[in-house]
Amino acid sequence: MSKLVVLGAGESGVGAAILGKRRGYEVFVSDSSHVKDVYKQMLEAEGIRFEEGGHTAGSILAADEVVKSPGIPDDAPLIVSLRQKGIPVISEIEFAGRYSHAKMICITGSNGKTTTTSLIYHILSTAGYDVGLAGNIGSSLARQVAEGDHEWFVIELSSFQLDGMYDFRADIAVILNITPDHLDRYGYDMQRYVDAKFRILQNQHPDDAFIFWNDDPIIRKNIEMKRDNIKSKFYPFSDNPDESGLAAYLKDGRLSFTEPSAFNMEQEELALTGRHNLYDSMAAGIAANVAGIKKENIRRALSDFVGVPHRLEKVARVAGVDYINDSKATNVNSCWYALQSVRTPVVLILGGKDKGNDYSEIEQLVVQKVHGLVLLGVDNAKLHSFFDGKVPVIADARSMHEAVTLSASMASPGDTVLLSPCCASFDLFKSYEDRGDQFKAEVMALAGQK
Repeated sequence: MSKLVVLGAGESGVGAAILGKRRGYEVFVSDSSHVKDVYKQMLEAEGIRFEEGGHTAGSILAADEVVKSPGIPDDAPLIVSLRQKGIPVISEIEFAGRYSHAKMICITGSNGKTTTTSLIYHILSTAGYDVGLAGNIGSSLARQVAEGDHEWFVIELSSFQLDGMYDFRADIAVILNITPDHLDRYGYDMQRYVDAKFRILQNQHPDDAFIFWNDDPIIRKNIEMKRDNIKSKFYPFSDNPDESGLAAYLKDGRLSFTEPSAFNMEQEELALTGRHNLYDSMAAGIAANVAGIKKENIRRALSDFVGVPHRLEKVARVAGVDYINDSKATNVNSCWYALQSVRTPVVLILGGKDKGNDYSEIEQLVVQKVHGLVLLGVDNAKLHSFFDGKVPVIADARSMHEAVTLSASMASPGDTVLLSPCCASFDLFKSYEDRGDQFKAEVMALAGQK
């Protein structure tokens, strides 16, 4: 019996453990932190051995194969030791893909992944397809495969997940955009990060689809660099209608899809507004078109989709001030899109765990639109160094209550308080969801006081 070790007992790891057990592996799960009760119960119900609060190296290094949580970096000492012993270390997605016969629609990019993934899933599910939602959303791919395969999966993939994928194949691959993110994980080498994103195309066949934003300079440059290794059919999209060979484009307020089935719809019919959401809608529409969804179903689903939480989520209007939760903006480019979409004067809440950010990308928009800046983090020195003197009022906060209270004091009727942090959440919060939920709770408490 092959020995499978799973490092990390979160959604991804526990799903891989359950699938491994049901496929006849001897499974051991190891987590350096506390394992949540819900996952303990799952492991115990399956009779899977696990440990928490540390790793037993002897047990782990005796594995035939290891499934690693995406959050564990490749240069962690234990991972280095495994590779030195020649023990394969893979991702949960790679492992689950071995046991699924589904067609895979896979989405990556620096921004817009969750919205696009959710939108594609919405189109396919409302059209009656047997489809699962996986990756960074919903239940893990491995747990869903263990409990019963689907005909289709729509999967959001981070660069960390792609790093651990080797034989997995995407029938439809989407790269939305590539901007600097997670550079601390890649030795501050942008090309290493880009290469990780392009791993989504490995193993594709000539009849598979590669959907991408045609105007992204990094994507275009790397397509030229890697063209000999890209076997799939190109489906580019753009809001520049003068480009040739586009699978979707915008012209005079009308969104046109050209292949495999041609149809169009008015931009104002789209449920999602803003430039970035236009690109997400284009990518989703092309993916659904390639998957064989009828054009009337695509139109309807693009028109009635409800956006995802923590992404430009309107929370409330309090004393004439709009409060928007964009906690999922964990990089600078996401914040750029958020600032671009807001038409009123802004009080901006920034901060968290910096990932090697270059704030110059948002500098012009901050100077133009932001009159109050609240820095929410344990260490705001880098933010102060960049933004001091560029915004009339800057204050520090060490909790969400303090951040919302300070923002409310800076804002006037007609303003927008925007939580779009640019940074990871782990210095003060459990996750970006926790950060966003705390923001919403503080705003609603503020509303109750007015």
